[in-house]
This record gives sequence, C-alpha cells and structure tokens, in this order.
Amino acid sequence: MNMELSTIAVVAVSIAACIFDLRTRRIPNALTFGAAMGAWVVALAQGGPAALGWSTAAWLLATLLFFPAFALGGMGAGDVKLIGALGAWLGPLGVIYLAFYTALAGGVMALVAVLARGYLREAFRNLYLLLMYWRVQGLRPHPDLSLETSRGPRLAYAIPIAAGALATLWRQ
Repeated sequence: MNMELSTIAVVAVSIAACIFDLRTRRIPNALTFGAAMGAWVVALAQGGPAALGWSTAAWLLATLLFFPAFALGGMGAGDVKLIGALGAWLGPLGVIYLAFYTALAGGVMALVAVLARGYLREAFRNLYLLLMYWRVQGLRPHPDLSLETSRGPRLAYAIPIAAGALATLWRQ
C-alpha cells in the first residue's frame, strides 16, 4: 500500500477520532468503519487480493488484541474499532507497534491523570480489587469497576491511540 497515502489516512483518522472522543466521549462508526473500508479499497486497488488479505488480517489482529480490554469493561467499543481501522492501514507488523506504543502512551497518560487528580491510592486499591475478583470469579467484568460504573478519571483513549499511531508511522 502507498505509504504516503497510508500516512495521511492514519493521521487524519487519528485527529478526527481525538476530536470526537474529547468532545463527545464517542468515536463514530462512520469514522472507524469508513477508515477500515477505505484501507481495504486502497489495498485492493494498489496490491490486489493479497494486499486486501493483509489489510484485513491487520484489522482483525488489531481488533483481537484490544477486544479483551473492551470485554472486561476497561475500554470503549469505539476505541477497539479505531485500533482496527488504523491497523488496516498500517498492516500486520504495524499493528504490533501500534499496540505497543498505544499501550505505553495509555499507561503514561493514565499515570499522569491519577497523579494529577490525587487518585493513585484509589487506583491501586481498585487494581487489587479487580485482580482478586478475577482470581475468584474468573475473567469477567467487575460490576463496580468498569467504564460505566467507575468514579475514577476517564481518559479519551483516542489520544493514546493517536500517539501510538504517530509513533508507529515515525518508526516506519
């Protein structure tokens, strides 16, 4: 796939997702699915069925890597779809870097947020409760510690995703 076109698409989608996530705490399906479809159309046009297959595999890999965080109540569905869409543009190897850099940026952003709000002790307490809950109940969402029910600081996760995408592009 054309690297210049991929770079423009990844940057544009990342910026749009950040704007939506900061304003509404939602990332629209039209953006995520539209971006993925755009990647597939470009892959097919430029590289044929094989390139389409790799782009689809990258979308699937990215989605599967972040789906457990969504299933356990720690990430929104729009974030997972955004990761998948960006993965479709970046390819399977790019997805690995995207996942790593996104997780790193998300961790740093979460640490800054809890420190800035004086929430560090509560965050560690919640982490301990979550781990003990999973130990006893198995891996399932905790009824009181999810995006829907938590009182803690909320992150617009499109920002760490965008940082991960930019770091991935820079690395390539």
